[in-house]
Amino acid sequence: MSQQTLPTRTASGNARPGAPAREAPPHRPGLALAIVLTCQLMLILDATVMNVALPRIQSDLGFTAASLSWVMTAYSLTFGGLLLLGGRIGDIFGRRRAFVAGVALFTVASLVGGFATSATWLIAARLAQGVGAALAGPNTIALVTTTFTETKARIRALSLLSGIASAGFAIGLILGGILTQAASWRWVLFVNVPFGIAAVLLAPRFVREPERHPARLDIPGALTATAGVAALVAGFTRAAEEGWSDPWTATLLGGGVLLVAGFLAIEARTRQPMLPLRLFADRNRAAAYAIFLLGPAAMMSMFFFLTQFLQDLRGFDALRTGVAFLPMAGAMFVLTRAMPRILPKFGPRRLALTGIPVMIAGLLWTTQLTASTAYFPGVFGPMLLMGLGMGLGFVPLTPTIMANVPARDAGAAGGAMQTMQQTGASLGLAVLVTVFGTASRHAASSGSSTLDATIHGMTTAFTVAAGFAAIALLVATTFRKR
Repeated sequence: MSQQTLPTRTASGNARPGAPAREAPPHRPGLALAIVLTCQLMLILDATVMNVALPRIQSDLGFTAASLSWVMTAYSLTFGGLLLLGGRIGDIFGRRRAFVAGVALFTVASLVGGFATSATWLIAARLAQGVGAALAGPNTIALVTTTFTETKARIRALSLLSGIASAGFAIGLILGGILTQAASWRWVLFVNVPFGIAAVLLAPRFVREPERHPARLDIPGALTATAGVAALVAGFTRAAEEGWSDPWTATLLGGGVLLVAGFLAIEARTRQPMLPLRLFADRNRAAAYAIFLLGPAAMMSMFFFLTQFLQDLRGFDALRTGVAFLPMAGAMFVLTRAMPRILPKFGPRRLALTGIPVMIAGLLWTTQLTASTAYFPGVFGPMLLMGLGMGLGFVPLTPTIMANVPARDAGAAGGAMQTMQQTGASLGLAVLVTVFGTASRHAASSGSSTLDATIHGMTTAFTVAAGFAAIALLVATTFRKR
């Protein structure tokens, strides 16, 4: 009797006749969510985890003061520039496959970077980490969306994902301080390795592969989007280092604007776009995207300048600096846990219109910093307000963006969201550092001491950050009422 070949069932339940039978992973949504959330936290941590380690990295590897910023920028440049491409690759070739490949590359790059003996070596590893993160990141969101199809369960899972994405910046500073103080800055990279290996081994066993959506990869869109975002990030970073009058600054920013405009024109005309512009047709989703751009631009002022304030002006070591951010991370964690209950009751509009003003209040409080400001309440208070404001204003945005997204566009929608977040953080920080430099130089030229000039530069940057948050508040008023 001849042996028959049974059709294979995909994760979506579709059969592929003639293919060998393959058993689908067991349906363990809780374990699948834990794997995805752990990886998402790992990717976000690396945007800030090295901040408090930078002084030791500079002395060990011989970075100049100007080149040291590239330890952070190299990661954000490739992460932010390639996110849209990473999301679309997952839609076409398989989200779990793209997720696993991205985590594997990120893990190997972390291991290699931990052994760096030169500045060039470390920057190259950070670039590779960013590529891996861009491939894995948007597919974490798509995998959560397709794993949890019931409304309440999806809101809970996406709220946890959003909370981790936002709190990860603060947790990165805490973890970076602990590892740098207790061991070495190298462990800031090595710590990724066991978690990455576990994810690569466990994801194929417990995370189901959603149905693929065969399509042609939008190569012109991918090239213009990646080059445009990279040019903008590089331009603003150079502006922070060299000033706005630098010819390369103007060239990079002008080229970035033209490339982004070209990308939008391509997406409007191509039949299979990398970023379907129909995603912006929903008013709530479009507003959430805009807030995801503006919010991190304001938020990075806290992470960057308060780290400098605590270490350079108040004499905190790396460990104390990291632990100092616990109020922000703790407030966000509490609200993340509560979000599945309060989001359906109040909706994103009310929560954003409540949370963003709290965030603005925290930023305005930091404009009152002086050289003698103590941690409590002068730093603790703004951090607590910032954590509460971000938790209320930003955690609801991920469920809002992913609500009613067609399955074929889940990766693109998640990629666009993370592109907004990473681009907003990178561009916002570059703008704020430029504002800080300009204000502090002006104060010094007017006769202020170095200390007073530094404080004036920081408080001016916090004022501009509060302006970013105020614009986000205006955008939040456009949410549909529920």
